[in-house]
Amino acid sequence: MPSRDLRFTVPAALIAAGIALLTACGDAHVRSANVALSGASAERGKAVIQHYGCNACHAIAGFPDPSVVVAAPISGIAHRAYIAGTLPTTPENVVLWIRFPRTVKPNTAMPDLGVSESEARDVAAYLYSLR
Repeated sequence: MPSRDLRFTVPAALIAAGIALLTACGDAHVRSANVALSGASAERGKAVIQHYGCNACHAIAGFPDPSVVVAAPISGIAHRAYIAGTLPTTPENVVLWIRFPRTVKPNTAMPDLGVSESEARDVAAYLYSLR
């Protein structure tokens, strides 16, 4: 069977429109995160991250990088489509993932550390504060 060349060109205007749409959606996503995480504290979240040692596995802005990267970097979470490749990125799902990673994805390497609801909300607030 002969091979087919399936390459095509996307017009620059279409690419620009897509980028503008993603940027607008990202900004709306951050605004909705501010509402969903009201009462949470990014400052407390940074302390929670330090307490649980999250940066031992994850690269996180504001912390020393891990000596061996075991997990995905988690800075800029507000602009990602999915958490752990399975959950749509919403503030509620970030909290769920932080608290119960193995419930969400049973074979994940991320341990269930016993993070409380308020601690997870604070961590999510810190992560959403990173641009």
